[in-house]
Order: sequence, then C-alpha cells, then structure tokens
Amino acid sequence: MRDKLAQYGWFGLFQLFYYFIYTKLFYSGSRLIRLPFDVRGKRFIDFGKSLTTGIGCRLEAYPINKRDKVLLIGNNVELNDYVHITAMTGVFIGNNVLMASKIYISDCTHGFYEGSSKDSSPEQIPNAREFNMAPVHIEDNVWIGESVSILPGVTIGKGAIIGANSVVTKNIPSDCIAVGVPAKVVKEYNFEKKIWERI
Repeated sequence: MRDKLAQYGWFGLFQLFYYFIYTKLFYSGSRLIRLPFDVRGKRFIDFGKSLTTGIGCRLEAYPINKRDKVLLIGNNVELNDYVHITAMTGVFIGNNVLMASKIYISDCTHGFYEGSSKDSSPEQIPNAREFNMAPVHIEDNVWIGESVSILPGVTIGKGAIIGANSVVTKNIPSDCIAVGVPAKVVKEYNFEKKIWERI
C-alpha cells in the first residue's frame, strides 16, 4: 500500500479505485479501464480478458454487414493513453500485446491511391470517397512504440517490436524490430545466440 501511495498519491489511488469499479460494472472481463474511454460499436468488439487501458482510448467498430465482431482483442493486452483503433473489416490483436501512447491502427481509409483505375479523385470530397479496406493482424507478444501508425492490410508477426513514430505500411516478420517511415526491419532475434542482430 505504501508503494502504491508513493506512486499515485491519495487522489491517484482514489481514481484507480473509481476506474476499477467502472471496469467491473461495464467491462467485467477487463483488468482496468481508465476514463475517458470512448467505445463506438461495442457489440462488434471482443475485448478479450484482462484488458488494461490508459486514458483517452478510442475503439471503433463499424462492420459492413452490421453483425460480425470486427475488432478482436486478445488476452492480457495493454493500451496506453490515447490509442485509437478503427475496424470495418477486421483488426485482430493477439495475446500479451503492449502498446505505448498515441497509436493509430485502422483497417480502412477514405479512398484509393494506388495508381490504378480505382483511384479517388482529389476533386471528390474526402468523406464521400469509397472506403478502401483490408484486415490488420497483430500477433502475440508484439510491442508497439509511441505514436506509431498501422495502416490497412498489415500483419505484424509474433514477438515483433515497432519503434516509436513509425508508420507501418507493409508486413513485419516475427521476432524483428522495425522502425521508420515507412517502417523497415533493422534487427532480428537470433535464437541460437539469444541476441538481437542488425540486418
């Protein structure tokens, strides 16, 4: 108790108690939900077990067919402050995933910009452009750093680490570290030597 008091102070402990009661009333399978917590399309989200959030998180699920769960969160997932996740076709987050703050993950964008006949015109109102959708998969034991953006169609392999401020536009293999804009693999784990090696 003394350690918790030193860490949070009396007001902080009161807040934690309030968050805990709120969590057990509205998200009983979760560990701790800090407020404010903005959830849109709750019935289309699977929160997993032992979810922990920081303040200001925003989770949105808008399935095209209006019936399937499209945001699936694994067990023991931790989202820090101001994580924003949007799902229309499928965002799948594995077990034991740790996310820092100010992360954006989406399986959809307004419009197409791929250099094909489907491309959206800049003269069209952005909000009226056709949605471009592709599922996002984040596998078990992934650690995502501060202010990362993860774009549609990406798979991040098991045990991968995404460095702060990166923009993930392509798949990241398991057991690798990726950084940059766009994110590129810079290290991989050598299981024989038990060290991270530069690529």
